[in-house]
Parts: sequence; C-alpha cells; structure tokens
Amino acid sequence: MKNQPDWQPTASRAALKSRAQQSAFVRGFFAQRNVLEVETPVLGRCGVTEPNLDGISAQIDARGIKGGWLQTSPEYHMKRLLAAGSGSIYQISKVFRNGERGSRHNPEFSMLEWYRTGFDDTALMEEVADLACGWLQCPRPKTTSYRQAMITWAGIDPFAVTENDLRQRCREWLEPEQLQDLSRDGCLDLLMSFAVEPNLGTETPVFITQYPASQASLARISSVDGFDVAHRFELYIDGLELCNGYWELTNPDEQRARFEADNRLRKAAGKPEMEIDEAFLAALEEGLPECSGVALGLDRLLMLKTGTRDISDVLAFPLERA
Repeated sequence: MKNQPDWQPTASRAALKSRAQQSAFVRGFFAQRNVLEVETPVLGRCGVTEPNLDGISAQIDARGIKGGWLQTSPEYHMKRLLAAGSGSIYQISKVFRNGERGSRHNPEFSMLEWYRTGFDDTALMEEVADLACGWLQCPRPKTTSYRQAMITWAGIDPFAVTENDLRQRCREWLEPEQLQDLSRDGCLDLLMSFAVEPNLGTETPVFITQYPASQASLARISSVDGFDVAHRFELYIDGLELCNGYWELTNPDEQRARFEADNRLRKAAGKPEMEIDEAFLAALEEGLPECSGVALGLDRLLMLKTGTRDISDVLAFPLERA
C-alpha cells in the first residue's frame, strides 16, 4: 500500500479562529477610517525587477498573452488604482515569492497592503502602530535609525564602513570565497539578518527608519547628516520583521531609472532580467497622488498573536501539504 499523503492541516482550530478574528479586526479598522477595500489581480502580466525577490512564473496562453507572474505584492496594481482616483485603499491578498520556505516563510502567504493619500511616512507609521499594537495589545513602538541599529548591534557604521572592513565583519557567517560576489548591500543585509534583527523589538516594538538610499526601492530619498537615506520604515516585534513601508516615489523617470538599475543588478547576479511594467509607469506618468504605503505580513502578525515561532502553525496547509 502506497504511503498516504499527510492531508491534515498544520494549524489548530484555535489558530484558524484567530485568523478569522484578525481579518475581521483589520476590516473593521479600515472601515472606521473610511479606507476602501479593493481587489487586484493575483496573476499579472509582469513580475518585479527587485533583485532580492524572485517571482513564480505562470504558464498561461489567453487572447494572445503568453505567460505571466503570480504577484509578489499587489503594489503596482494598487498604485494604478490610486492614479485613477481611488483615494486611500487597502487589500488583503495572497502573494507569492519563489524559494522562500522556512520557519518564517512560505512561498504563498497573506499580505495586508494599504496606501494613504496625503500621508508621509511618519503619519503612516502612527497608523501602522494603531493597527498592529491594537490587535496585539502591546506597547506602541519606539523609533531608531538603521544607522544606529547597525552601530549598536553589528558594531559598524553602515554609511562609513569600508568595503574591506564590512566583508571582514561578515566572515562570522560566510567564508571569504562566499563573500566575493556579495554586494555592499548584500553584506549589510547579512548583518541585519544575523546581528541586528534578533535584538529588535524584544523589549518593546521598534520602527527602523532611514535606510540607505541604495535600499530605497520605491521610496523617496532625503539627506540626513550628509548621507542619502530612504523614507522607508520596518516594524519589528520580538525579533520578527512585520512590515515594510514607504513615503512613495511619484516621479516616473526616477522610477524607470531604478527599474533599469535593478535589472543591471539582476544580470550581474546571474538572474534573469525582468520586463518593466509599462502599465505601472504609465499610471505614474498620469500622476500618482502624494501618498505613503505599507505591506504587512498577516501570517507573521498571527504568529505574534498566537505565540508561535513557526509559520506552519498559523497556515492551514503550508507548501509541503498544499
């Protein structure tokens, strides 16, 4: 007799109930603020150029369109709605990222993404705190800069450290030959993951702000203490990264330049270059309103609520049982 597949869910009934309660809380939260719930495609014609993200391609053939991508985020479609005059919007969606599986990752996961017109990053951080800390019933976050967090926990100044000293610091986790092809930002990401993140939010939630401009993605850039920094923030609670937010870039020419730079980095890393989403850029050309946006991992929020360190405990069927 063949071995039967394990058909049972990994999440308990209590976890499933908590997820339902969380969804109701989120919808009630935004209803009170008159933020419109929207729905955008899970399957899109374009993926993302982000060098550190790998999408999952879809084999479709319909009306002359061949191929597509399961979306890593609803961001581009939601910004097209913003450009069309939707006003502030939010979405609870399933998103997909290839190669991500571990105690904190599943290739398919649930994301809450929202955009607030007329908000800068500071105003949006306040709303993120209202939602996350309201649901978790925990203290409101303190705020510290990326630079200060790196100095405190990794022992380096990310803006002033030399390439050689940065690589030497990373030898705690990688051999010299493994570090050869790692970029400066790759080294910083390594330090953030292993030296800094485990210490963040262990006593009280914390926002990390003012990331290097090279890690701005779709955020605006300003100068602080002579260094270019991104209007980007992340929230950490108990060592777990919960969300990533931006005061959004609205300049289509700058956005195209960043997409092209992304593809150069992808090519250098041996990854395929990605088609640029021209529909998204056309929306920016039409005019994206002043806004800030954030993506928050709902599975991770539920992990914090239920007290587990394994994402499988809050998913009905993770990849191995899907």
